[in-house]
Amino acid sequence: MAQVLRSIDLLGVVTNALLGAAVARQFNLDPVGFAIISMISALGGGAIRDVLLNQTPIALTDGAYLGCALVASGLAFLVRFEGRRWRQVFPYVDALALGAWAVAGTQKALLTGISPLPAVLLGVLTAVGGGAVRDVMLGQVPSIFRRSELYATAALAGALVYLLLREVVGPYSAPGGVLVGAGVCLLARRLGWVLPTEPAILVPQIRGKAINRFRRRG
Repeated sequence: MAQVLRSIDLLGVVTNALLGAAVARQFNLDPVGFAIISMISALGGGAIRDVLLNQTPIALTDGAYLGCALVASGLAFLVRFEGRRWRQVFPYVDALALGAWAVAGTQKALLTGISPLPAVLLGVLTAVGGGAVRDVMLGQVPSIFRRSELYATAALAGALVYLLLREVVGPYSAPGGVLVGAGVCLLARRLGWVLPTEPAILVPQIRGKAINRFRRRG
């Protein structure tokens, strides 16, 4: 099971490196820019998690992680990944990687003795931290903070399910968390689910009352 999760973890590194490279192409970056943005996108979340846990980032201890990110970056610079087949396959791979990272981050935090809630938050950070740092480096508001697909929410769902199943089904809790995180991500993309930017019911009422009071005073 650990080997399966590691394989999915590395697949997520490749996927997010390709995603980072796609963003780098939009900004017309050179090969160095491609490599840096791809590595940040693919490895940033895990590195932040490991530093917070007072550990050496896994990308520095396991050469497969850095190697996968660099190979994917170079390949994306030389070859444009686009077309119908790519658009059909990529969302599934990306969603699976999201779920795997959320579970892996939560699992690693729990193994260090961190309490459940911070462990879940570190799992979410593992899944979305690299993309957030990438966006900040490019002078953008991180996409997870904007009205976008339920990416961070999907990671949170996967991490919570893993945590709840951990004491019930033992090692089988990890696949359950991965599948839930990936499933929520895919459903959000297919159905267009997004989080509201303001309370849809309360805010208009509050605004209406404030405007009426202002008119009376005027």
